[in-house]
Amino acid sequence: MNNPVVLVVEDDTPVRNLIITTLKTHEYKYLSAKNGAEAVMMASSHNPDVVFLDLGLPDMNGIDVIRQIRSWSNMPIIVISARSDDADKIEALDAGADDYLTKPFSVEELLARLRVTLRRLALMNSTSADQSVYTNGKLSIDFSAGVTYLDGAELKLTSIEYKLLSLLARNTGKVLTHTYITQQIWGRTWENDVASLRVYMTTLRKKIESDPSSPKYIQTHIGIGYRMLKVD
Repeated sequence: MNNPVVLVVEDDTPVRNLIITTLKTHEYKYLSAKNGAEAVMMASSHNPDVVFLDLGLPDMNGIDVIRQIRSWSNMPIIVISARSDDADKIEALDAGADDYLTKPFSVEELLARLRVTLRRLALMNSTSADQSVYTNGKLSIDFSAGVTYLDGAELKLTSIEYKLLSLLARNTGKVLTHTYITQQIWGRTWENDVASLRVYMTTLRKKIESDPSSPKYIQTHIGIGYRMLKVD
């Protein structure tokens, strides 16, 4: 993606300046907002490629900013917040955030999260003309035929395993919470659904991972959910 534009939403001036300086140094274009209302206005008027969003804004909760943007756009949103509890992360991700970075953070990790998000965005754009086939490393999914291959050999997946893999594949690079996944797969979120999800994920990994104890495709975010990684 050429010259992506990043909207930085942060009311803390030193933190905002740090992020902006980092972006400028690495030749990213940027916009900045100091509060939620300004963030929503700039997101709608400038359509940035990625949003860096603090949750503790002076005029509204960052969660409300996510929900407002999600009502009309799927632009990637990376939360950058001092709130480190799993409950806060889950709330933000369930509201529609794509990633969550906890303060204090290193600029190296910030840039790495941005690169991952831009790669996922580029992958989505490159496959927009042909949504029937997904390829990631040695894994491929023919959505039109409902068939999955690993290194050219067809995998025998159950219906639930196929739905899980397809859901993760269509959201490569994005953390999907337990709640989101169970709602998409079973249409509800009960405590035993999360337990069932872990069982299905274990069996799925045994079929697609060369070493299930050290997976390269499906990453676990303990207490939060799962993410499909982009494999070269």
